[in-house]
Amino acid sequence: MLASPMAKPPIRVDLALHPDVLLDERALRAAAVKEAHVRDADVRAVRVRRRAIDARRGRVMVQTLVELDFEAKDEAPVVPLDLPTLSGAPPVVVIGAGPAGLFCAWRLAQHGLRSVVVERGKAVRPRRRDLAALTQRGALNPESNYCFGEGGAGTFSDGKLYTRSSKRGDVESVLRAFVAYGASPDILVDARPHIGTNKLPGVVGAMREHLESAGVEVLFESRVDAIATASGRTVGVLLADGRTIEARAVVAAPGHSARDVQRFVAAAGAQVTFKPFAIGVRVEHPQSFVDRAQFGALAGHPVLGAASYRLVERACGTGIFSFCMCPGGFVAPAATEPGGQVVNGWSPSKRNGRFANSGFVTEIGPAQLATFGFDPNDPFSGVELQRRIERRAYDAGGGDYVAPAQRIEDFLEKRASSSLPETSYPRPVASARLDDVLQALAAPLREALRQVDRKMRGYARGDAVALGVESRTSSPVRFERDHGSLEAIGLPGLYPCGEGAGFAGGIMSAALDGIRVADAIARR
Repeated sequence: MLASPMAKPPIRVDLALHPDVLLDERALRAAAVKEAHVRDADVRAVRVRRRAIDARRGRVMVQTLVELDFEAKDEAPVVPLDLPTLSGAPPVVVIGAGPAGLFCAWRLAQHGLRSVVVERGKAVRPRRRDLAALTQRGALNPESNYCFGEGGAGTFSDGKLYTRSSKRGDVESVLRAFVAYGASPDILVDARPHIGTNKLPGVVGAMREHLESAGVEVLFESRVDAIATASGRTVGVLLADGRTIEARAVVAAPGHSARDVQRFVAAAGAQVTFKPFAIGVRVEHPQSFVDRAQFGALAGHPVLGAASYRLVERACGTGIFSFCMCPGGFVAPAATEPGGQVVNGWSPSKRNGRFANSGFVTEIGPAQLATFGFDPNDPFSGVELQRRIERRAYDAGGGDYVAPAQRIEDFLEKRASSSLPETSYPRPVASARLDDVLQALAAPLREALRQVDRKMRGYARGDAVALGVESRTSSPVRFERDHGSLEAIGLPGLYPCGEGAGFAGGIMSAALDGIRVADAIARR
């Protein structure tokens, strides 16, 4: 019997395409076949594996990775990984049900290790009611808000999945997990994947339910107040209700705003240090302006969607940059403490809102701390600077999480805004001099905005507005850990993890760090 011939493996080609080509299957196929130097008749399927918009050099192209398949076969759907049934006493307690904590529990389960995830906030459904109370009435729940609760800060503030990680395999596993739990398969293709705040809560809930079905325990509205130690080693956690949960390892995966966790981790003996972060404002423009500035005549093209931007400047001797840019998005109140005003941004999956918003922030390092009179050697000096500026912003807005705001052109000219344009912020806005809120940080932001306006004409247009304050860009502290074991320096058995511990900067990097920590625990 003759052996069947070996199947020809798929071929991948990189193409720079006009957006119109992505709307025409035949044109896309023709371009891919030509670039691959194969016969059209031999190709059974043409699939886009990666796409990235390139609007540089005055032209708009879509960099596209196309795969040509020579076999007639359907791709298998992406489904959740099979997890073993977990039982027995939990060897690991995970503090925080954000992306770092959930993906840590997910990978621990794959290793056959059961965990208990302890989350101070609520599950996604009841958490929505607390967000509605904040946005509609200015009623803040310090334990359940835009930062605290199932899925962490990213659940209701966008769901961006960008990362600079070069370990593509790890990134792919996280993206496929999100798709398995309900995210669009487009995130496997887009160079800047984005789930959307309207979709991410359902994805997070499905992941948690799968973990629970395998034996992972998730405790909501259960705040950890201290690390339990014995003979200088972590042995569990103490809850606010008086309970103790014993564990052989504890993963500290709080969000960037869990200031009490930062304090009690240090009190338990772990080494905690100051970590540079950033503070500024959230700027908002009509999305139509950003589309025209980036895409020119192709603004509004269905393949391109809502345009985004990324800005990096240097002014007054420090770095200033855009942060968490939200095309077609909304500005949201993101405070966690009474009397402190904080804003963030998010976009729905379709990114079809009328406005575009972005953080515009300046770096905070030892020099900036010293300017404000803080000791750069104090690991919590950054937290106290955040708190000071947030309270000034709250007072400037008049309370009730009203956002102090100023037209960008007025901010540049150091004058109060006599009126304010319409914004997407769900609470009221109040005209305020943001110089009075930001103090020494206003000068570099002002100079950087002038630089941007010279490059992106109209950035300081009359209906562009700045809202205060964008202060929770990342954690201002780091829980130092051993490079090999990933255990906390000074406190064995504690594993710092994710954004709140100073080792991530968003959903994807936090999820990757959760996986990394889980693997380290499994090895030990």
